[in-house]
Amino acid sequence: MGPPEPEQRFEELYLAHYPAIATYVRRRSGSPDDIADVIAETFTTAWRRLNDVPEGDGARLWLYGVARRTLANHFRGEERRAALAVRLREEITTWVNPVTGAESAYEAFKRLSDDDRELLALVAWEGLGGAEIAKVLGCSRGAARLRLHRARKRLAKELTRLDPDLTRSGQRAAVPAKGRS
Repeated sequence: MGPPEPEQRFEELYLAHYPAIATYVRRRSGSPDDIADVIAETFTTAWRRLNDVPEGDGARLWLYGVARRTLANHFRGEERRAALAVRLREEITTWVNPVTGAESAYEAFKRLSDDDRELLALVAWEGLGGAEIAKVLGCSRGAARLRLHRARKRLAKELTRLDPDLTRSGQRAAVPAKGRS
């Protein structure tokens, strides 16, 4: 008889060594989801590299090595995701809590309708002009200009209502930038 078929060999490998590998991973990870992911990845690697898996007890040791590296990769990924989450939280905090001098303007902006905020953001944040805004909104240039004019007037009104000292900024906001309409 020749060597067993790959499916049969893998099944035998899995049945013989799953309990040991599962215990190894469980002792090193606390989350049931992480445990399942690492075990699955370990045996996926074994399937992909079935010809590299030694025979006999060497297979268990080889699988321990794969599980060890898979756990290390998993933990590194978790650390990267945690660091990214911290960075994003810090960045979002600066968005939610803008600098003191702009708080009134930000409050006025937040009070506008979603459509007005989007329209003003397209101009201020994305730097789009009237023709580009018309394409984004799917309307004519004239309609885009009119919507922008009205959004700026509503922003100026909100600015005046929140902080009379910002009246001049509000009036400036209501005047379209040259070459943008």
